[in-house]
Amino acid sequence: MTTPTPWYKQFWPWFLLGLLSLAIGVSSTFAVLSVRSFDGMVQEDYYEHGRAINMVLAKQQRANELDLSANLRIDPLTSDIIIQLDGEDRPEQLHLRLIFPTQDDRDQDLTLTHVRDGRYLGQAPDNLRHRWYLQLQPSAEAPAWRLVGEARFPSEESFSLTPGVKQRS
Repeated sequence: MTTPTPWYKQFWPWFLLGLLSLAIGVSSTFAVLSVRSFDGMVQEDYYEHGRAINMVLAKQQRANELDLSANLRIDPLTSDIIIQLDGEDRPEQLHLRLIFPTQDDRDQDLTLTHVRDGRYLGQAPDNLRHRWYLQLQPSAEAPAWRLVGEARFPSEESFSLTPGVKQRS
């Protein structure tokens, strides 16, 4: 009669323990990576931001009442921003906010100066790439109105900025 070999000398127990150890190691690695690479998508004061939605809608409604719209173009060679604002309001400066959809540390705040007849000029960052959300308003602190849009850079075409609210019929 042959004596059975002890469990620690067989293949299958070590194979199963190896799979278990591998699963623990991979999940621990992902847990460490997720804690270290916080992306900032969920804001600390999300409740206050939720309550501010009505104020944002009121600003866009005000832009609709003033019949405001704008066309934005960024020259891909010189990075010059050219905005043509149409409507009843012509402030001396406009504030353009470029919002990157997934990383808030890439957001850009730019100031544009009125040149003539609703034309505004400014300077964009040189390496503007990918898709961005656009917000245009007359001041950075307490804007009276806001126009919104979306763009993909670099591009030769112009992008439309509108109040973003629908007219009630």
